[in-house]
Amino acid sequence: MPIEILLVEDDPGDVLITREAFADHKVRNRITVCTDGADALRFLHRRPPHAGAVRPDIILLDLNLPGIDGRDVLEAIHADPSLSRIPVVILTSSNAEEDFLRGIELRVDTYIRKPVDFASLIHVVRRIEAFYISVERAVSSM
Repeated sequence: MPIEILLVEDDPGDVLITREAFADHKVRNRITVCTDGADALRFLHRRPPHAGAVRPDIILLDLNLPGIDGRDVLEAIHADPSLSRIPVVILTSSNAEEDFLRGIELRVDTYIRKPVDFASLIHVVRRIEAFYISVERAVSSM
C-alpha cells in the first residue's frame, strides 16, 4: 500500500522538490497537494471537491499559507479527534520561536525550516519510510 501524503504548500518549487525527494528515495506514496489552508481543511474533512478523499497517513504542512495559514490548519487538526493522530511535519520559513513552541505543544512530529534542501527532505523521507515499514511489520506479525 502506498503512503498517503497530504502536502499543504503554496510554493510550486517546494512542491516539486518534495515530489522529487519521495520519487528519488523510491518510497511508495501518493502525494495530494493543497495550496492553501482552506483547501487543506476541505480535504481533511472530505468536503467538496474532496468528498472522496483518502485520509492521509502523514501531513507535510507549510505554516505561511495564503488565507487560512498553517497555524490555523494545525489547530484544527489538533482539535479534531479524527485528525489529531495523523503525523504532521512542519515545513516553514518562519524563525519565530513561538511557532516552534506551538508546534511542540500541538505534537508536531518534525519541524523543518526552509529553504528546504534536498538533503533535509531525504532525511524526512527516510524517517517516514522507517516508521511505515515498522508499522507494516507490526501489523503483519499480528
